[in-house]
Amino acid sequence: MGIFTKKPINKLILDSSDGERSLKRTLGAGNLIALGIGAIIGAGLFVRTAAAAANNAGPSVTIGFIVAAIGCALAGLCYAEFASMIPIAGSAYTYSYATMGELVAWIIGWDLVLEYAVGAATVGIAWSEYLNKLLEIMGFKGGVPYEWSHSPFESLKDAQGAVLHHGIMNVPALFIIFMLTILLIRGTKESAVVNGIIVISKVAIVVLFIVLGWSYMKPENHIPYIPEPTVYKDLQGVSHNYGGIWGILGAAGVVFFAFIGFDAVSTAAQEAKNPKKDMPIGILGSLVVCTILYILFAHVLTGVAKVDDFRTVGREASVAYAITTYMAGHQWLANMVTVAILFGFSSVILVMLMGQSRVFYSMSRDGLVPKLFSELHPTYHTPHKSNWVFLVLVGGFAAFVPGDIVGDMTSIGTLFAFMLVCAGVWILRITNPEIKREFKVPAVGVVSVLGIVVCGAMIAGLGWTNWARLGGWLLIGLVIYFGYSKNNSKLRDGQ
Repeated sequence: MGIFTKKPINKLILDSSDGERSLKRTLGAGNLIALGIGAIIGAGLFVRTAAAAANNAGPSVTIGFIVAAIGCALAGLCYAEFASMIPIAGSAYTYSYATMGELVAWIIGWDLVLEYAVGAATVGIAWSEYLNKLLEIMGFKGGVPYEWSHSPFESLKDAQGAVLHHGIMNVPALFIIFMLTILLIRGTKESAVVNGIIVISKVAIVVLFIVLGWSYMKPENHIPYIPEPTVYKDLQGVSHNYGGIWGILGAAGVVFFAFIGFDAVSTAAQEAKNPKKDMPIGILGSLVVCTILYILFAHVLTGVAKVDDFRTVGREASVAYAITTYMAGHQWLANMVTVAILFGFSSVILVMLMGQSRVFYSMSRDGLVPKLFSELHPTYHTPHKSNWVFLVLVGGFAAFVPGDIVGDMTSIGTLFAFMLVCAGVWILRITNPEIKREFKVPAVGVVSVLGIVVCGAMIAGLGWTNWARLGGWLLIGLVIYFGYSKNNSKLRDGQ
C-alpha cells in the first residue's frame, strides 16, 4: 500500500451512507443551482472585473471572461460526470483519491484550501470595501477608518505619493466571516434558504445595471478594445502584463475567481437529495446563467467608466463608483447595488466556508487530517469544529492580507484543481469503464485535454509571483502529508 494507493469506488459509495456519520440529504436541484449562482456572482463580478480591466486587459476583459468560461465549461463537464458517479462530499479531493491515488488526493485537498478558505477571505475583504460605501451613503463620512478596514501591507497615499494612512487590521472582513461561520454551524438547509433569498435580489440588481447602464456606455471607452502589450505597475508596486494575448490570459486568470462557485456545488453532493440527477443540473446550470451575465456586465462596466478610474479613485467599490460618477440620476441604483453586493458577498462567503469544511470532512474521515474535522454537531449535524478552525484561518487572511494577493492565490489554486479533475475523469474512464455514469462527458479525451490546456494557459497568465506562492503552499502541504497524513491514513492501514 503506497502513497499512490487509490480509494475503491465501492468504498466511497459505502461511506456516503454511513448512518449517524452521514450529512443530511436536504438539497434539491433548485437549491444546488442557487448555491452555485450564490457562489459565482460576487467578488469576481463586482470587484475582480474592474481589477482585471485595470491591471491586465482593459475593455478586452470580456474576452478574458470568455476564456475563463471555456475553461470552466470543460472542467464543469468533468465535474458533472464525477459528481453523478461519486456523490460524496469532498469535490476534487474525493475524485483524485479514486483516480490518481492518495498523494495526489492530499495535494488537491490542500490546494483546495486556497480555493475555498483563501477565496472566502478575498470576498470578506471586498465586503469590507462595500460596507464603507454603504456607511458613506448613510451619512458616516469615510466609513470605518482606513487603519481598521485595510491590511498592514496597504497604505493610502496622496497624489504626490506621500503616505497618509497605514492599514492595521481589516475588522469588517473578520466580522462578516465570524457571523457567517455561526450561520453555517446552524445547518446547511437553513443556510441554503438564506442563500436563495440573497441570490434572487443579487441577480435582479445585476440585470438592472446591465439594462440601465447600456445607454450610458461611451464608445471611446472601448477603444482600443485590445490594448497594445505593455507592463503596468499597480499602486502596490506589482507589475502586470497589460494588453495583448498575455494581458487577456492574465485577465482570464484573475476573473476565473468569479467562476469557482460551480465546483463548490460538487462539495455538497452528499447533501443532495438525488445527486446523480441533481449534481450535473446544479453545476452546469449555474455556470451557463452566470457566464451570460458576466460578459454583459463586464462590457457595460468598461463602457460606462474609464480604465484609469479603476486604477485610482474607482479602485474600491468600483461598480458603485461608476454609477455615481457616470450615470446621472441613478444614485438610487448605486445605493441598491451597494446593499445587494453586501448581501451577495455574504452568500459567496457562506458557500466557500461550507465547501472548505466539507473537503476537510472527507479528508478527516480518511485519516489524512485530524479527527476533529469530521466530528458533527449533535444537534445540527454539521462539522462545527472544522468551521471554528477555518474561522481562525480565513479570518487571519481577511484581516491581514491584501485582497489582490489572496484573490490571485485563489484563482491559481482553483485552476490547478480543475486540471487534476480533467485528468482524473479521463483516467477513470480507462481504468473503471464498468462504473455506472448518469452523466458522461462527450468526447472525453478531447474535453479533458482542452480543459488542461486552457486552465494551464490561465495559470501561465497569472505570472511567476503566483506560481511561487502556489509552489510554496504545496511544499508546506507535502511536509504535513509526510509528517502526519501518510502515517494516519485509514485506507493504507486497511480500515
